Amino acid sequence: MTPLCRRIAELIEATGPISVADYMALCLFDPAHGYYTTREPFGADGDFVTAPEISQMFGELVAVWLVTAWRSIGAPLPVTVAEAGPGRGTLMRDIIRAAGRIAPDWKTGARFALVEASPRLTAIQRRTLDGMGVALSWHETVDTLPDGPLLIVGNELLDALPVRQFVFQDGGWHERAIGLDDEGRLVFVLKVGSFDASLLPDGQKPSEGATFEISPARSAFMQRICERLATRGGAGIFFDYGHLRTGFGDTFQAVRRHAYEDVLQSPGEADLTSHVDFAVLENIAHACGLATATATQGDFLLGMGLVERAGRLGAGEGPGRREAIRAAVERLAGPEMMGTLFKVLMLAPRGTGTLPPAPWVQP
Repeated sequence: MTPLCRRIAELIEATGPISVADYMALCLFDPAHGYYTTREPFGADGDFVTAPEISQMFGELVAVWLVTAWRSIGAPLPVTVAEAGPGRGTLMRDIIRAAGRIAPDWKTGARFALVEASPRLTAIQRRTLDGMGVALSWHETVDTLPDGPLLIVGNELLDALPVRQFVFQDGGWHERAIGLDDEGRLVFVLKVGSFDASLLPDGQKPSEGATFEISPARSAFMQRICERLATRGGAGIFFDYGHLRTGFGDTFQAVRRHAYEDVLQSPGEADLTSHVDFAVLENIAHACGLATATATQGDFLLGMGLVERAGRLGAGEGPGRREAIRAAVERLAGPEMMGTLFKVLMLAPRGTGTLPPAPWVQP
């Protein structure tokens, strides 16, 4: 039993079963024992590898998209370029480096910001970005980002925001929660919980035992972003695994040492996530008056010129390096890898179009 597991068990004994959302929040963000507050989970030596860690090409193509978005809204300066949930700072480093080649005026006139709540990860990001030669600031929430136009990116951020689960049983919906069995171990239970039936997917009837997920935290985060873009201008792009249509299904999962494990097995020592419902996020954006576009990560990266960029990177390199670049392309965009499971949501003010992918710009 992990230290956090003992703490959660004591909480349940004192107050009763807790929601999946509360369990996720404790496991991931508890100040003393939370997953993101106590460890560095990224990379081959961690628990999972994100797209920026696979290849510099990911960050370079994101930079091209951001520059294209900036120009489509009139190239305002100053502009804030922010990343929410920046991991080790790898993506931001590649964005800044690529921006210096493709849009020097944008790089020198932009304010670069990182939204990070973990002091441990903030320290790692500072080391990664040391010497980049740009104005950098750190913020615990998006609410304190500098005023004015905003270009914001998030990669594998939304999946870690807590989710609530409801199970259809005996003709009604019951909230899934975490309780204790007779031996004091964590187990799933069902409890009475408030549920808004209008959130259910249109035209789909649940079968017995069906699971439906909602994420108030995810929706609230997107609401703040969209309101900011609608009132101050800018654009946003978010990458994550998930689905483009609302539906039923249990997507709550835990990853540790690059393998899946039981979500109740190691509280505080495994990454907990759920699939992102991009349809919900699009509806929020539309209600705020924004235009949106969605795509699979594979289609987005290939449309941005991933293959062409890989060819340029591999030119003049030896067989080993070219094979590594080819493998990175496959992992990022291949349909059996990240290309189909991962989706992209693009946001922009109406009137600027839906910001279709632009070709790679030769430095």
